[in-house]
Amino acid sequence: MNTQIKVLVVEDQAVVRQGLTAILSFYEDIKVVGEAENGVEAVKIVEELKPDVILLDMVMPIQGGLETIPKILKIAPKTRILVVTAFSDTEKIVKAINLGAVGYLLKDATSEELINAIREVYKGEAFIPSSMALMAIRGIEDYSSSTNKPSPLTNKEMETLQFIAKGLANQEIAQKLTVTEGTVAKNVSKILSKLQLENRTQIALYAVRKGLVEDGKE
Repeated sequence: MNTQIKVLVVEDQAVVRQGLTAILSFYEDIKVVGEAENGVEAVKIVEELKPDVILLDMVMPIQGGLETIPKILKIAPKTRILVVTAFSDTEKIVKAINLGAVGYLLKDATSEELINAIREVYKGEAFIPSSMALMAIRGIEDYSSSTNKPSPLTNKEMETLQFIAKGLANQEIAQKLTVTEGTVAKNVSKILSKLQLENRTQIALYAVRKGLVEDGKE
């Protein structure tokens, strides 16, 4: 069997937390390695277990999701954070992405959507449901427009941006462009700097909003 995706479920409502854990238990490629009911507990568990993916509630007592995201990424930068919440709040979506979350899912999502989201973010891709994508994209644009005008990208940087928007990892992009992974990593850093963005999720949303990629099609 392939390596299992280690998941930490962070949710203050016991019924919801246990329900998510129960759903995930049916999938062989996913293993729930821990549960937490607030951000403080989550950070402690992350320090010990270093999960691959975290399902993170936004509104919790003691320490909420937005406050927890940077603390988690400081100790486990490779961990992928998928925010799961009952509220379709554009401002919170944008804040979570700006802080480093790579996906956003509503609690009324189907089991299939939940599993797909976990698998997608684990592979290094961003995940935002189509019903929420436009709001998030507009929010990212507002955030970007409030800063200085971005510097123009080179042709290679533009190609890299388009591949990121299609969900490709650095290794795949390197193969497409016939360059090394190190070169791709440098291009990604330059893109983030020039466009004044924080992560690959923001790059993908920026590309779609600016019409630089065709809905993830090769």
